[in-house]
Amino acid sequence: MDELVDVTITAESADWLAAFTRELVTDRLAACGNIVPHIRSIYRWEDDVSDDSEALVTLHTRKSLVPRIIQRTNDRHSYDTPQVIAVPIVDVHPGYRAWVLDSTDAE
Repeated sequence: MDELVDVTITAESADWLAAFTRELVTDRLAACGNIVPHIRSIYRWEDDVSDDSEALVTLHTRKSLVPRIIQRTNDRHSYDTPQVIAVPIVDVHPGYRAWVLDSTDAE
């Protein structure tokens, strides 16, 4: 049985994330993406603590597609080390599960 995951990715720009998400959905790597245009990220990077405005997308997809999403993110993202985190979905509405599976490529 195909496992579903949510994948989160952050970026400097909600517009960039929207275009990137559209590309992933068009290529059937994700069924959809929910974008939060303004989040505040506080993090340590290169021995400094940063406090920046970012955007966040949560993608709904198959676990088997995560490596392709990571590769695509590495190829297109402006960050040296982009946040790409996949979290397993432990339960889901059966109809929504079927829609995610129908909307994404099986590998």
